[in-house]
Amino acid sequence: MFRTVAELIDITKSKNIPISEVMILKEIEETGKSREEIFAQMGKNLEVMEAAVLRGIKEDVKSHSGLTGGDAVLLQKYIESGKSLSGTTLLDAVSKAVATNEVNAAMGTICATPTAGSAGVVPGTLFGLKEKLNPTKEQMVRFLFTSGAFGYVVANNASISGAAGGCQAEVGSATGMAAAAIVELAGGTPDQSAHAMAIALKNMLGLVCDPVAGLVEVPCVKRNAIGASTAVVAADMSLAGITSRIPCDEVIDAMYEIGQRMPSAFKETAEGGLAATPTARALEAKIFGAALAKERS
Repeated sequence: MFRTVAELIDITKSKNIPISEVMILKEIEETGKSREEIFAQMGKNLEVMEAAVLRGIKEDVKSHSGLTGGDAVLLQKYIESGKSLSGTTLLDAVSKAVATNEVNAAMGTICATPTAGSAGVVPGTLFGLKEKLNPTKEQMVRFLFTSGAFGYVVANNASISGAAGGCQAEVGSATGMAAAAIVELAGGTPDQSAHAMAIALKNMLGLVCDPVAGLVEVPCVKRNAIGASTAVVAADMSLAGITSRIPCDEVIDAMYEIGQRMPSAFKETAEGGLAATPTARALEAKIFGAALAKERS
């Protein structure tokens, strides 16, 4: 039905339907399932996301390694203090992105969007904006279909794998997906969704995947936090009428090219970047033993 963002937007215009509806029709066509079945499955994904968010902001979730946990709760307390500089809505989205990734790091249940390592951005922004936009459940489910449509394009034209394209392919993709979905949820046009995706992803290009001790914790959790904030700002920029000078599909192509040229040390191997710093190696030795740390250094 579509393979590029341009084709996706063309369908919305020719059929006069939103991006989420195009993705629903695509799922019906490819799976043979009914609209009700497809909607119900995405509804279950939404419930998993909400459960992870609520657990992360209410419980003192800690990972087995001890590297991550508790930051979502700290952010919620900071919001309640009334002293936040970036505003309640934005910081709430950030805290809920962190919450999701902390639950993931603690071996909890999450919904990969598009991967486990980047699972915080989409639900973080959705539930962070819930109080402000007051969406219905159907609108929240459609948010996931819209983000999925852009994720589908990225997966088929570039990559959503940190091992293949660096963190730009994971948190970068998730950030763009969320930005596009926010626009539709806020009443923007399909064109504005595409611009939001492009603006968000452009600012994630070149982001390396350098997990400390090879775990999806540091810096992954905080990258999801910043990804959530970038998604909200990119959506706001697009809704304000700001456009991306580089078309969305070309931004995705550029991400692919960068990923292909990126050295393997920066693609989920824990051989470079933050993972190779002295502190990271010391943490790795503490978690897995000195022999493994020495072997990697």
